[in-house]
This record gives sequence, C-alpha cells and structure tokens, in this order.
Amino acid sequence: MAGTKLKVLLVEDNQDHAELIRIALSDLVPEDKFYTVTHGEDALNYLYRQGVYSDKAKSPRPSLILLDIKLPRLDGFDVLRFIKNDEKLKSIPVILLTTSSDKNEIMRGYQCGANSYVTKPIKFDDFIDCVRNIHYYWSQTNTPPLLDNNGYAS
Repeated sequence: MAGTKLKVLLVEDNQDHAELIRIALSDLVPEDKFYTVTHGEDALNYLYRQGVYSDKAKSPRPSLILLDIKLPRLDGFDVLRFIKNDEKLKSIPVILLTTSSDKNEIMRGYQCGANSYVTKPIKFDDFIDCVRNIHYYWSQTNTPPLLDNNGYAS
C-alpha cells in the first residue's frame, strides 16, 4: 500500500556510493530501517539470517533491496538469482543500482529477475535525486504484496 515505510537493504561495496545513498535517504528512511552490507555473501547471510545476522531484530526482512552488480565474493547477478529463486524472498523488490549502462548487463539483470535497473548518475545532485526517486516510487506509488506470517506473498 502506498505510503509504506520502507526497510531498505543496500548491497554496495563502494563506500562513497553507500554514503551518498545513505545521505539521499537520510530524511526518508530512519537509520533503524536502513541496512548496508558490502558484498554478495553478506547480502545472502543477512537475508537468510546466518552468522552475524542471525538476530532477527538486527536483520529484519527488507521491503526493498538496492543491489550493486559488481560486488566482491558473489556478484549482484548471483545474489539476485538466489533471491528470485527463493519462495520467501522473491517478492522483495530488487533494484539493480549500478554504474554500468552496458545493454548486456541490463538484459541480464532483467533475465535474473530484477524489478528495476538504474544506472547511477555521475553528478552529485542527479545521484541524490535518482535515489530519492527510487524511494518515492517504492514507498508512495507501488503497492507491495501482502505477506503471511511465514514471509510468503499471499
């Protein structure tokens, strides 16, 4: 339903980009609803609540995932495939937010199940506006699926 407070999981290895995204969302997403991991393996550990992310209170189910594709250990396409092939996770919108505008990577992203593919703008103000627009769409316009107590879309 529109007006939803998003819980955002950012998967981004570039600390400068992560900081810009955090700044862009700072007045829209409370700190306790914004989570960041720096590589693909940590993203899956977070989503499956494994290792340091086993505490459910510290790793709640995100309502939106911002996922870079060029990540160490496990790239964004692999993370996306895991998410979209899991019955409990596949309803979470995943936005590929990346520097690449390569048409093959765009196509691959959608083939892997991305809900959206966004190329990061180079200019600071454009970058901030882009991230804020993503948030506005997914929190104000989009109607998310209803989830049952087990986290499945109903």
